Amino acid sequence: MNDKQTIFIAFAKEDETARNLFTGQRVSARTPFEFVDMSVKEPYESLWKERVRTRIRRSTGVVALISSHTPRATGQLWEIACAVEERKPLMGIWLEDSYRTKPPQMGLAPCRTWTWNAVAEFIDGL
Repeated sequence: MNDKQTIFIAFAKEDETARNLFTGQRVSARTPFEFVDMSVKEPYESLWKERVRTRIRRSTGVVALISSHTPRATGQLWEIACAVEERKPLMGIWLEDSYRTKPPQMGLAPCRTWTWNAVAEFIDGL
């Protein structure tokens, strides 16, 4: 891949450590993909949905980090629904081996195990 892709990362607040690990892997020389993280690192005090929608619109695709926290993560679920509404390519990444429930907001978007190959295939296909 020659150009970096702009990726929005949707994640539950409780999964921030996993999000940091996920986005951190993009700087490894062995990682077969590159992307620019557009996730919301700090909650916006006002106009949150409008600002998130703008970031999603500017993104090439969206990766949703799915865990047992996701069903209660209203912000993450809204971000996923927004990605679907904006017709952005979307892929879920399972964070837990024991949790494989796909949020209904994802529609037909696939969910994959967290591997470099799965992420690279998604990003390279954008």
